[in-house]
Amino acid sequence: MGKLACHAVPRVGAVASQALVNPYLAYDALRLLEQDVDAATALKRVLELESLPESRQVGIVDRKGRVAAWTGSENIPWAGHIEGKQCMIQGSRLVGPWVIERMLQVMHDLEYLSLAERMVRAIQAGAVIGGDRLGERSVNIMVFGAEEYPLCDIRIDDHDQPMLELERLFTLYKQKVLPAVLKMPRRAGVPACA
Repeated sequence: MGKLACHAVPRVGAVASQALVNPYLAYDALRLLEQDVDAATALKRVLELESLPESRQVGIVDRKGRVAAWTGSENIPWAGHIEGKQCMIQGSRLVGPWVIERMLQVMHDLEYLSLAERMVRAIQAGAVIGGDRLGERSVNIMVFGAEEYPLCDIRIDDHDQPMLELERLFTLYKQKVLPAVLKMPRRAGVPACA
């Protein structure tokens, strides 16, 4: 479900819609963010139009790093979210809140690393302390820079060892994919970033 759950537009923001996934929450929130609506207002507006808000989980980060999140009461327990510095962690069917707390700690402790690597390390840290109570099967890492194409887009669906596969693919990404992406055409006046 990674492709339907995670959405971003460079210099606009990012939205994750999970649990009972509704991609339109993300599409509509991104349209609002494009109009310079802040994350909290965008979240409020998309939830007002949602017919099953208690079954949804939505997290938004806007262009200024402001975050907003929602976890409905009908998500599979344990479900919740935590807001951090220019990031938000959400999860459902977790062993407990300590999973997202540890993930947020890793995101903050590793600020010297690239966003993609921080996300990988945070997901791994959450899995190590229990993660999904039925076991992880999928992982999605999507990071944009200034360009319309992603700097990093790793997706693992229904894998027996997704954390091992994530490490393998992330190593491949750092060694081969990222150098190629950084050489791709850029819009005039847009600096490269990693």
